Amino acid sequence: MRLSKRIKEYHFEFKHLTVLFIVLISFQLVITLINKNSVNTLLSETRDWYQKDSAENLANLTTTSLELIIESVVSKEQLNIETERKVIQSFDIILSQQKLQHNLEEICILINHGDEIILIDNGKELFEVLLKDSKKISPVQKSQRRVIEMYKEFKNSIAESEQIHSKLINNEFNIFVPLVINGEFIGVVYMKNSTDFSFITDQIIATYDETNLIYISLILLGLLAMYFISSYTVKERDDAQILLFEEHEKNLKKQIDYDKELVFTKRIYHTHHKAEKVMGFIKDDLRSLTPQNIDETKYRVTKYSNFISRVIYDMKWFDPPVQTIRSSIYKTNLNEVISFLVDNIFLRISRSSDSFRFDLELDPDIPVLHINEYVIWEMLEPLIQNSIDHSKAENLLIKIKTIYNKQFNHTKLVIEDNGVGINSELLEISDNKIKMLFLENTSTKDRDLPMGGYGCFIAYQISKRCGWTIDAENLEKNGCKYEIIIPN
Repeated sequence: MRLSKRIKEYHFEFKHLTVLFIVLISFQLVITLINKNSVNTLLSETRDWYQKDSAENLANLTTTSLELIIESVVSKEQLNIETERKVIQSFDIILSQQKLQHNLEEICILINHGDEIILIDNGKELFEVLLKDSKKISPVQKSQRRVIEMYKEFKNSIAESEQIHSKLINNEFNIFVPLVINGEFIGVVYMKNSTDFSFITDQIIATYDETNLIYISLILLGLLAMYFISSYTVKERDDAQILLFEEHEKNLKKQIDYDKELVFTKRIYHTHHKAEKVMGFIKDDLRSLTPQNIDETKYRVTKYSNFISRVIYDMKWFDPPVQTIRSSIYKTNLNEVISFLVDNIFLRISRSSDSFRFDLELDPDIPVLHINEYVIWEMLEPLIQNSIDHSKAENLLIKIKTIYNKQFNHTKLVIEDNGVGINSELLEISDNKIKMLFLENTSTKDRDLPMGGYGCFIAYQISKRCGWTIDAENLEKNGCKYEIIIPN
């Protein structure tokens, strides 16, 4: 069971089967070539051995016949003309009969005569030299001198061992058979034999090639059948996987859309809560409207109404277009936005403002921002609210500073408080290279509260769309601070 499970873990693709098929065919071809070379080597060695043995047997038989004739003649005391003619004829028959062999190219007899070597290739000269001790022989031809030189190389070893010597030159066997008359070594019988059995080996190789071809063809057909069956099976599996992936993709898209809608719904709830608070301020201003405060109330209600419009617009878009966030048509004074938020939002809440107070250090030299002021409002409001909600301090002091750096041409916005600070776990870096504080659903509030974990997340998302950089950290003594870098 374990083995089958491990095998199932590996999914063979079409390319894997192709590589496996090519490897098997290559291995089979290599094995076939190696076997063919081995057979060729075996046949070649066998052929050489048989050629040598055949040539030596022929030379040995010829030498034996000559020895028997010579010994039978020498045993007679007198030789007449008729006997001489018969002996010479016998010698010629033996020498000429061997030349009829289609593989025999040359035959002669080498006689040791003192320090000289006499080469004889006919019956008459052989009779004269052996039986009459004559030296009247035909001159040695140029082509025959190589035979004498070859014989001189191992003359002594033949005389001592009286064994046949063979020398292979250019696929031709040069055979030297000792010639012994009445127990005395007098020379050798030389034969040059080019025995050719290639027609036999060629037939064997042809038969072997035919067998290999049939064998490889059968294997190839079997592998092709397996290949196509496996390919068809893999194709069906791939088609099923594609359908599964497409179905999985549809489900993922549905899940993503659902998650987006869920997040969007929570964000709407979050902003709706802010809008409800602002609507309360509008109603309160309208109830307290007098001729004396009409201009001030008109300005404040206009700001509230524009914020409500922005909230309603955000309800229509999960990811609003960039031009509705930043554009050259917007000329926002950051100090005015901060002052309005502090004076007309946080200092107007029903909760007693004696529990916290603000200290504003606003740099008048900061340049205008090409950002929608109500987008800035959406970002700053939850950050300031976090300082109020999580400070757990009786006399909470919230410092808001704006600093313009001409050298780097950017504005720094700092929000500090003297509360208990941020939980160290929330300041750790997540897998997304973002501090845990700015992740969705991350909060120190009660987990059951539906609004928990969205304030800092929304602030981080809005600052990223504005092209700003936001960070949070604890102060050395107590409290925490949010720092926003705004490039100009």
